[in-house]
Amino acid sequence: MSFPVRAITLDLDDTLWPFAPIAARIEQVLDDWLHAHAPRTAARFPAEAMRTLRERVFDENAHLLHDLTALRRMTLERALRESGDDAALAEPAWEVFYAARNEVECYPDSIDALRRIAARVPVAALTNGNADLERIGLSEHFAFRLTSRDHGKAKPSPCIFHAACARLDCDHGDVLHVGDHIEMDVAGAARAGLRSCWINREGRTWAHPEVTPDLQFDTLAALADWLDAQAAHDHDRTDAA
Repeated sequence: MSFPVRAITLDLDDTLWPFAPIAARIEQVLDDWLHAHAPRTAARFPAEAMRTLRERVFDENAHLLHDLTALRRMTLERALRESGDDAALAEPAWEVFYAARNEVECYPDSIDALRRIAARVPVAALTNGNADLERIGLSEHFAFRLTSRDHGKAKPSPCIFHAACARLDCDHGDVLHVGDHIEMDVAGAARAGLRSCWINREGRTWAHPEVTPDLQFDTLAALADWLDAQAAHDHDRTDAA
């Protein structure tokens, strides 16, 4: 398929890097810190119990599902309070949590592909997560980062896609959204009027009753190749004219 792309919005977790190793690291680092600084909390809320508490906090505060930072902080504060530890420890615990959250290991193709893509068109990070591109060291490749916390609504709400398009100064149909999640990324982008690209690294079968992605690749490098081919085609067509 061929169509013009003036800008790209790009998901982060499970698109540029896998999130599962990050989640495991966060649990371990936080548990170690709690054992050292809040032992009653560590005893009452080992990793599995902390996950259960987190799910309860999320369920009780569904109006904040766009703000993972707030919900994570609330979970830490409640764990400390319910255990009888000092709730003020939530702040240093959060710093430990957030440092581990930003220790990412990108997929092997991601950084070079991102560099190639950003050389072609402006790229905006569009995420429901709370990764810090400055800490990670990838901010130079992005025009900006728009998070659901910043915007007040999470993907797949059309308004967050539209807000990104407005900042990119592009019509919705000229922007390609790239991500791994069938509903949050592909369906959300399609309903908002953007083009969509599904990064399907795990060989899943597409299953959605309403939409299909405009593009589908198993790596970000393949998208970079597609953009290069598009540019070459446009150049040849211009020369022929």
